[in-house]
Formats: sequence, C-alpha cells, structure tokens
Amino acid sequence: MTKQMVQEIQAALKDERLDGWLLYNFRDSNGFASRLMNLPKHLMFTRRYFYFIPKRGEPRKLVHRIEEWNLDSVPGGKTVYLSWQSLDGGLKKILKGAKNIAMEYSPQCAIPYVATVDAGTIELVRKAGVKVSSSANLIAQFEATWDEEQRSDNFETANDLSQIVDEAFGYIKRQIISGASISEYDVQQFMLAEFKRRDIYSESDPNCSVNANSANPHYEPTKEIHSPLKKGDFILLDLWAKKHKPRSVYADITWTGFIGEAVPDEYEKIFQVVKGGRDAALNFVRGAYSKGKQIAGWQVDDAARTFIAKKGYGKYFVHRTGHSIGEEIHGNGANMDNLETRDERKILSCSSFSIEPGVYLPGRFGVRSEIDVYISKAREVIVTGERMQEKVVAILA
Repeated sequence: MTKQMVQEIQAALKDERLDGWLLYNFRDSNGFASRLMNLPKHLMFTRRYFYFIPKRGEPRKLVHRIEEWNLDSVPGGKTVYLSWQSLDGGLKKILKGAKNIAMEYSPQCAIPYVATVDAGTIELVRKAGVKVSSSANLIAQFEATWDEEQRSDNFETANDLSQIVDEAFGYIKRQIISGASISEYDVQQFMLAEFKRRDIYSESDPNCSVNANSANPHYEPTKEIHSPLKKGDFILLDLWAKKHKPRSVYADITWTGFIGEAVPDEYEKIFQVVKGGRDAALNFVRGAYSKGKQIAGWQVDDAARTFIAKKGYGKYFVHRTGHSIGEEIHGNGANMDNLETRDERKILSCSSFSIEPGVYLPGRFGVRSEIDVYISKAREVIVTGERMQEKVVAILA
C-alpha cells in the first residue's frame, strides 16, 4: 500500500460517500486486504490486524503486540493491542470520527464474492459505533480495472483464442475426414498445445463438450473421462487464457459447431435464441453508455434473460449472463447477474466482463455463445477478439 494508492482510495471514498475503508485480516482470511496492502511475504501473520483508511488524513493501524511491526511497510500511525479488551478500545480509537465505513461485507450475503469478513468481526466493528457498508464497488475499482498494458495484452490474447477456435475446428475436420479416432480429450489437448505455442496459459484446462455433455455448463473432459467425436455430433468449445507474464488478464470465449457439411435446424434454432440474448445484452450496454448512463451487472443479465424467456427457453438458461474478467478468470468486478445474485455493482470504465447466455437441454445438447466486452476509459463498448459467432459452424463444410 503506497501513499499514492491511499490518495486514490480516499478519492474513491469521497465518490462513494463513505468515511473510510477498514481492511481486516486474520490468517489471510481476506484476500482483498492481502493484495491491496501488498505486505512483505516473509512476515508471519497469526493475529488480527485492522488498517483504516479515512476519507481524509493519515491511515490508522491496529496491530497485536507480538506482531506490532508487521504493518510498518504501509503508511499511517500505529495503535497496539494485546488483550481482547484493548482490541475493543483500539477499534474505537482508529475509527474515531467515522460514521459510515466500508468493509468486505455484503448485506444478507447478496454478493458472496466480496463477503470475506466474518459476521462476528462485523458485529465487533459495529460495537465501536459505526455503520458498516459494502466495499464491493471499491474492490471493483482497485481490482477489476486494467491499465494500458493489461488491455493491450488482453486484446492480443482474445485474438489468439479466436484463431485457436478455427484451428480446433480444422483439427476435428482433418481427423474425421481421415477416419482417425478423436475425442473431447484430444481436442482439449490440441488447444492446450496451441496455448503453449502462443505463450498463453490457463490455470485450468479448456473444454470440448460433445452432444449431451454440452448440456452440462461446467463439464470438462479428462484423460480418464471423455467421449469420442464422430460425424453428426454437436460440439461446444470453451477456452480461456492469458499471457504468460505477471499481471496479465484473461480472455474467455465459447463457440459451437456441428460435425457435418450442414447444420441441422434444431441446433441453429437454439443458437439463434442464445445469440439473440447475447446481442440484447450487448446492445443494452452500448445503449446505456451512448447516453452516459451508469449501469449495474444485474441490468445486463435482465436484458439477455428477458429475450431468451420470451422465446420460451427461460427455464433452460440456468446461470448468470456473464462474469467479471481480470487476473483471475472470474474477476472481482461486477458480474452480469440477476439470477444467482442481484449484482448491483457498477460496471466501470477500464474493466471487462463476459456476456455468455446459454440454453441447456438436458440429455440432448447445450448452446452457449460467449464474448468479452471491454469498457474503455473513453466509455467505448468494445467486443474483444476478431469476431462474434453468428451461426453454428458446419465443421465439414
């Protein structure tokens, strides 16, 4: 935590009309605090610490006697506690003058991704005489927005993924035409080899799903469990990756294809429903930003879900419309979600998220069309990658 970051956080606190941000950690229970404070890695943290950044003035530390030097690398004055009674007094001291503060908390756990502070600690802080609000929008601002290098790397990776989809469909075509055996696992390993060749990587393997497996949104083939591919099969490819370098951010796409020269009507019909939901969400975002409106993730989900429901497939759309994208594939900004959660976090400039509605017909097949959207500093709504899928790919055509 540098002095410059403290100043940036204080500016954000004023925008959010908060008196401060209280970062709490115990045995690395709060990953957000760990990343923001960027404390020396060699230190041992076995006791609770609090770090309060007021909307103006110097930060304030509350540390245990046996670890009182652990926060010396970050700005601010220090209060030391030893007993549980002195912990109570220390909290009142560092929070003096504050009425409404942010912590990693979500009322009724509405956004569980940011709710990393336990309920008992929230009660303890409230006892010090303050209101506790969610730090969700603050976290998004400091964890989900990209600098220019991250944006540039991401755009290159998005193009790589688009090309790997083409290469994967070409690989399937060659194997089928030659009469060679091929499986979901083979396609997955082919995509991984392309990752390595392009110096991109993923912390988890990409997915190739065939037929009924594609109706499982989180199906992934393994060396031991996979299905063969043959002519007449429906294929879903889901792949995500980032540059092999520090601070790189993910790109994430999903495409579908059919192993044949022409795509049967039932597959194309469902794809067009999913595509319509995708485009409805994208057009909603574009329309809002063209009018200078601030929007939240739940509204984008509503746009896609309403379209798909009107086509009669609402009950088969069983996950959120999209997720925040960052250094982790599921990032810490707003998700496009009004199903699993009502995500009221703001969609921020210099951040990215997926739009990936799906229709999953159990025992038959599932269709998902995934694009990534980046909001530029100038509030442009940019779809990354070389193109969006407009129809199911006829792989043997």
